[in-house]
Amino acid sequence: MLTDALKNSIRDAYARVREGLPGFRARPAQLRMIAEVAKALAQPGGAAVIEAPTGTGKSMAYLIAGAEVARAQKKKLLIATATVALQEQLVERDIPLYLKLNGGEAKVALAKGRGRYLCPRNLRMASGSLGEGGQMGLGFDADLALWSKPPAERDKLVLRKLTEAFDHHEWNGDMDAAPETPGDMLRIMITTSAGGCTSRRCAYFMACPFFAARRAVADADIIVANQDLVLSDLTLASGEDSWGGVFLPKPEETVYVFDEAHHMPAKTIDRGAADVALGMAVRQISRLGRQVHAAYSLTDKEVIGKLTLDVGDEKLQELSDALEGLEKEIRQSWLPDPGETEPMYRGSMGQLPENWVHHATLLHVATTDIQRWLTAVRRTVTEMSEGGPTQEALSRELGMALERIDRQARTWRAWSSDDPEHAPPLARWVTLANDQQLVCHASAVSAGALLRNILWDNASAAVMTSATLSAGGNFRGFADAVGLPDDALTVSLPSPFDLGTQARLEVPALSALPDAREQHTQEITDWLATHLDWDAGNLVLFTSRAKLERVLQRLPIDKVRKVRAQGSLGKTQLIAEHTAAIEAGKGSTLFGLASFGEGLDLPGKLCETVVITQLPFAVPTDPVGATYAEWLESRGRNPFLEVAVPEATRLLTQYCGRLIRNETDRGRIVLLDRRVVTRQYGSQMLKALPPFQRVIERTA
Repeated sequence: MLTDALKNSIRDAYARVREGLPGFRARPAQLRMIAEVAKALAQPGGAAVIEAPTGTGKSMAYLIAGAEVARAQKKKLLIATATVALQEQLVERDIPLYLKLNGGEAKVALAKGRGRYLCPRNLRMASGSLGEGGQMGLGFDADLALWSKPPAERDKLVLRKLTEAFDHHEWNGDMDAAPETPGDMLRIMITTSAGGCTSRRCAYFMACPFFAARRAVADADIIVANQDLVLSDLTLASGEDSWGGVFLPKPEETVYVFDEAHHMPAKTIDRGAADVALGMAVRQISRLGRQVHAAYSLTDKEVIGKLTLDVGDEKLQELSDALEGLEKEIRQSWLPDPGETEPMYRGSMGQLPENWVHHATLLHVATTDIQRWLTAVRRTVTEMSEGGPTQEALSRELGMALERIDRQARTWRAWSSDDPEHAPPLARWVTLANDQQLVCHASAVSAGALLRNILWDNASAAVMTSATLSAGGNFRGFADAVGLPDDALTVSLPSPFDLGTQARLEVPALSALPDAREQHTQEITDWLATHLDWDAGNLVLFTSRAKLERVLQRLPIDKVRKVRAQGSLGKTQLIAEHTAAIEAGKGSTLFGLASFGEGLDLPGKLCETVVITQLPFAVPTDPVGATYAEWLESRGRNPFLEVAVPEATRLLTQYCGRLIRNETDRGRIVLLDRRVVTRQYGSQMLKALPPFQRVIERTA
C-alpha cells in the first residue's frame, strides 16, 4: 500500500525533477496525477483511468509515481504506448532524464514484437538465394522459395548492406534502426513471425536480435512496449487459469501504465478478430500438401503425428472440399448488390444462415485435426539433426502455415459457436473482395470482457491515461469499452493552458449539413477559399478521403499549390515540407484524415487554424459497431447516445487538441458542421469541449 516511506520517496523524486530540470514549471494537474497514479499502482489490483490534457507533463508524472512504487514493491514497471514515436521518446529522453536526476540505477528495455527484429536465419537464406542456379537461386522446390518474383536490384543492394552491417556488428538487428530501409517484400523475408521461428532449435539462436532483446526485457526494471505486444502476451495462456508472462514479465509481478490508452478498445478487439479468404485458403492448402510431402521425404518417416502421408493427404483434401462447399453455399444464398463498392453480408445480431453455420462446424473440426497433425510434422522437421537449408525453409514455411490454419480454426470456431446469453454477440460477416474472392470474418464487438479477464483481474495494478478518454468528464463510454472495474478511479485533469484566452472555436453559418454531400462539399470549398489564411500554417481534417479529394479538386489552383495532402507523401516528409514552408515565410495547409487528428504536434506558427470539416462519427456500415448497436437496442438502450455521440465527442476533443500545444500558442478552431447547433446532441458535444472562446454565427 501507499506507505509514508513510499510517499516520501515520491515527493523526493518529484523535488529532484523540479530542481534539476531546466525551465521546469510546477503544474497542479501534474502533482494530482502523480498522487493518483501512485495511489492506484500501490494498491493490490489497483485500477485508474486518468485523462491528462496536452501540457500536463503526464509521462514524467507516471514515471515519478510508477518507478518509485515498482522499486518499493520489487515489481516491474511496464509502460505500453500505441506509437513508436512515444516509445522512443520514453526510452531515449524521458526515462534517462528521470533516472539521471534521481541517481537511479534501473535497467531499461524497449520491448518490440518479433516482426520488428531481423531474423538471422532468414537473412542467411535470403542472401544465399542471390547466388547462381536453382529456383530463384534457392536450389529447392518453388513451394519453399523465399522470392515470389525475381528480386529487384535495389532489394539485392539493401540485402547486401544489411548483411554486412549485421555481420560486422555495426547494426543490432532492430529493423526500426536499419542502416538501409528494406521494401515491404524484403522486410517480410528477413523477419519472422512466431510461427516461422524455431526458437532454441535455430542455429542462429544466440545471435538472434529478438531473443537478445527478450533477455534484456527479462533483466529490466522498467520496460517500454507497444500495446499490441502487451495484449499479445496477456492473451497467451501461461497456465491452466493464468494469462500472460510468456515473453513479458508476469502480470502479478508488474505494474502497468497504458499511455495513449484511447487506442486500447480497438486494439483489444483486433487481437481477437479472425478472417479467412476462401479462395486463397484453398490454394494455400494445395501448397501446404506439397510442403508436407517434402517433410515426410526429408525426415524419411512413414508416420508422423499418428498419420501416414496418404491419410494426411485425405484430411487436407477434406478441408479443401469443405472450404469449397462453404463458398458454394454462400454464393448460392447471397447475391451482392452490384452497386455496392464494398459488398458485405452481416449476420443480424451475429446470427448467420443455418447452412453456413453447419459448414463452419465441419470446418472447425477439420482445421483442428490438421492443426494437431501439422504441429507434429513441423516438430519432426525442426528436431532433425542435419537437414541443411531445406530443413530451415521447411520449418519456416510449416510454421507460417500453422499460423494460417490457426486463423482458420478461430474463424470457424467463432462462426459455429453459440453466444453467451447476457453478453454481446460476436460480429460475423462476409465481404466480397475486389478480386471477387469471398472473405469470412468474425470479431468480438466489445473489449470489456476480455480486458477484465486478462488485465484488470490479472495485473498487480494498472493505470490507463491519455489526453482524451471521456466525453466532457463522463467516462461511462470508455469504462464500458475497457471493462473497467466498478471501484476504479476516474479523473479528468484540467488543462494547464488558458484555453479561453488562447483559442477560439468558430461555427460558421453554413447552410448545408454533411448529409447533403455535394452542397456541403461546395460550402467547405468556398469557406476555405475565402476565409482561411493561406499565408499561415493550417490543418484541415476530413472524415473521408473522398471528400478530401473532392474539395481539393474544387479549390482554386493558387490555393491547391499550398496544400499538402495526406497520402501524397509519407507523413514525416509531409510535415517536414510543411514546417520548411512556414519557416520560409510561405503559407502551408495540411489536409488530413483521422490519423492527422491525433498525435500531430504542430506548435506555434506551424498551426494557427484547425478546420474540422465534419463531426467524426463512426462509419455506420462498420460490422463490429453495427452488431454492438443491435445488441444494445435489443436491451432497450440507445447506441447512438451511449456509444456514437460520446466517441465522436472524444475524437472531436482530440482534433481540437491539435491547436494549442504550449502556453504561447494562439489560434482558432473552425467547425464546418452545423449539427452541433441544429441537433439536440450537438449542445452536449459543444458543452463537453474545452472552454474555448466560442463564436457561433447565426444563419439567416
